[in-house]
Amino acid sequence: MLKAYRYRIYPTTEQKVLLAKSFGCCRWFYNFALNLTNETYKATGKGLSRNEIINKLPELKKELEWLTEVPSQVLQQVALDLSRAFLNFFEKRAKFPNFKKKGNRQSIRFPQGIKLDGDYLTLPKLKKVYCKVSRLPEGELKSITVSVNPSGQYFASCLYDDGKETTSPNSDGKTIGIDLGLTHFAITSDGSKHGNPKYYRKYEQKLAKKQKQLARKQKGSNNRHKARKAVAKVHEKITRCREDFLHKLSRKIVNENQVICVENLAVKNMVKNHKLAKSVSDCGWGQFCTMLKYKAEWEGKIYLEVDRFFPSSKTCNNCLHQIDKLSLDIRSWKCPKCGTIHDRDINAAINIRDEGLRILKAVGHIATASGERVRPSKGTAFTRHLSVKEESSRL
Repeated sequence: MLKAYRYRIYPTTEQKVLLAKSFGCCRWFYNFALNLTNETYKATGKGLSRNEIINKLPELKKELEWLTEVPSQVLQQVALDLSRAFLNFFEKRAKFPNFKKKGNRQSIRFPQGIKLDGDYLTLPKLKKVYCKVSRLPEGELKSITVSVNPSGQYFASCLYDDGKETTSPNSDGKTIGIDLGLTHFAITSDGSKHGNPKYYRKYEQKLAKKQKQLARKQKGSNNRHKARKAVAKVHEKITRCREDFLHKLSRKIVNENQVICVENLAVKNMVKNHKLAKSVSDCGWGQFCTMLKYKAEWEGKIYLEVDRFFPSSKTCNNCLHQIDKLSLDIRSWKCPKCGTIHDRDINAAINIRDEGLRILKAVGHIATASGERVRPSKGTAFTRHLSVKEESSRL
């Protein structure tokens, strides 16, 4: 199994200069290869393969001597990145590759001649770079990706192969349904509600102040460069706080449950609402679901997504009666058929859990979570979650 460990590194002044040259050369070669591929496709109807792009390097190094100052490995990896970008585009996993810009995040990858020994990283031409190792990695080192963020902090992402096979998923254990929201970030089927920290709102005034100072600086001046870094630091503070919250909550949920069911939200469409766009973006629902997915895969647990059009909020989890309308301002409602009073979010989480168990059984798994199992029910949008005792009484 491949796992990446991200460490903060502290290069010297000379190493920063060489890294800046490497970032610039890789960015230039990526844009050159992308433009050449586009022009070749327009002329011949075919693009360029990875090997054809790499074969352009010797000629370019003779014409442009500054390409020889950086490690040759990082330039060769550019061709691999570009070919993967086109593959993701053709398989509809990403948009068409764009040209890289100097102001965005910069990164290079070293596949060979690398070593992590104690508190130092050994990289080609850079030699030893001080590295703050927060946790010891396990396995064989495959590659190292060095990156710099807009505020000037350097990081190294070390990819390791621990030699372990992925644990086969097992559904024996506790099942939980999760309903994501704005007032509360996550509401679970067991009645727990996890608050929304709203980190962007917390630092919004500070960010606006720094952005106002940046707008007043003269373009191209050193003061503008300093103000740009100040804005970047506020953004990174918000990002770090959000990621810390999401990591802790996702780890807690994965540790306590065997089957995790969430709703497949269309976040891209939800941010089109100008009244909720900033709050929706501040939550980080997509990142949270990604964390749940890969952490569940590591632990041999099951992660399921329920269709976004499934009426989880409007369906009574007791009698399965579905009401016609339920506006967002109504946070609790009474079922007109059985009289059960529902908390809107908890009811939705329970229905998401039940629908996830139905999907689990439909794909061939035996769902025996918390001593209960799913029994098909005709004429409903989903199947009810019945206990073994309740089901045996019906037979």
